[in-house]
Amino acid sequence: MPKQIYFFAALLWAGVIAFFCLVQLNNVPLGNVSNLDKLVHVFFHLVLTMLCFLFFQKHTNDINSLKPIIISFLFSVFFGIGIEIAQELLTATRHADVFDVLANLSGAILGVAFILLFDLKTKVR
Repeated sequence: MPKQIYFFAALLWAGVIAFFCLVQLNNVPLGNVSNLDKLVHVFFHLVLTMLCFLFFQKHTNDINSLKPIIISFLFSVFFGIGIEIAQELLTATRHADVFDVLANLSGAILGVAFILLFDLKTKVR
């Protein structure tokens, strides 16, 4: 698959994250799941980390290097922090939350864990 597809997939996913994190969602029925928004943050950044990795891995053409993993992880974490700052500074209905940042970090860590587990599984075969 061409690396441009991974780039556009990661860019589109980052846009989805930005949209849902910056618009007012008070009227959306989310059920009675406690801290559902934190689980959504974890999912957002798990997927973002993995999509970025696919792009950077194809870009560097070095599968055994940790560089694509590190870059993907850092991008996801700092993107999440940037979104939280934007919520505080650019919206009237949303506010920065340190627990959202921790959920973003957790998602990025899970993304790295999945990448490493998949890599290890493919090397064992």
